[in-house]
Amino acid sequence: QVQVVESGGGVVQAGGALRLSCTASGRTGSTASMGWFRQAPGQDREFVAAITWSGSDTYYANSIKGRFTISRLNAKNTVYLQMDNLRPEDTAVYYCAAAFYGPALTDYRVASQARTYDYWGQGTQVTVSS
Repeated sequence: QVQVVESGGGVVQAGGALRLSCTASGRTGSTASMGWFRQAPGQDREFVAAITWSGSDTYYANSIKGRFTISRLNAKNTVYLQMDNLRPEDTAVYYCAAAFYGPALTDYRVASQARTYDYWGQGTQVTVSS
């Protein structure tokens, strides 16, 4: 059974930074492509960033491009989301997701779709105060 666990959320002032971590465990010998999504109150879940299983390609939503950076440690299916210059509109629950079986993350369309991912974490709250 694969488990996806996020950590690193919290409360920060506008302009500050946070780093989220996520580990997908329970499936040895396989490396997953990983993604981050977020959901603000009253809004749909939206794509934030994704990284291929090899780490060679990354994808970002326009709203966070240049401020957030996704990276990974391949050996442990661990991914990070470094969030800099945070804004109040970044306040949301952030979800990590792992794709073991689906299509390769060959383009933004595939990487940004929730249905690409097979396993999801419970989410971690990020609150940015103005």
